[in-house]
Amino acid sequence: MRVYLERTGGFAGMPRTTKVDTADISQETAKQLPQLLQESDFFNLPAYIDSPSPKPDRFNYMLTVEDDGKTHTVSVGESAVPENLRPLISWINSAARTEV
Repeated sequence: MRVYLERTGGFAGMPRTTKVDTADISQETAKQLPQLLQESDFFNLPAYIDSPSPKPDRFNYMLTVEDDGKTHTVSVGESAVPENLRPLISWINSAARTEV
C-alpha cells in the first residue's frame, strides 16, 4: 500500500510531498495504516471537501491512497479537515519522518 500527501499553500507557498510505501517501512508502523484508513472512512470520503470559510495562507492537502489496484484521492483545505482524517495525516508525516 502506498500513500501520498501533498501539502500546498501556507505563507511561503512551498509545496511538500510525502510518500509512504508500507513495503519500505517497519511492519509495526505499517500495520497501523489499515486501521487509520478504516477509522477515517477514507475510501468513502468525497474527492473534495470544501471549506465553509477558506482563509488565505492556510494549507491545502491532497491525500492519495493506492491499495490493491484501488486508488482514492481526497483534497481538503486545512480548516475543513474532518477530525477523523487528522490522525491519518499525522501518521503519514510521522511515518515518513521516522522511517527514512
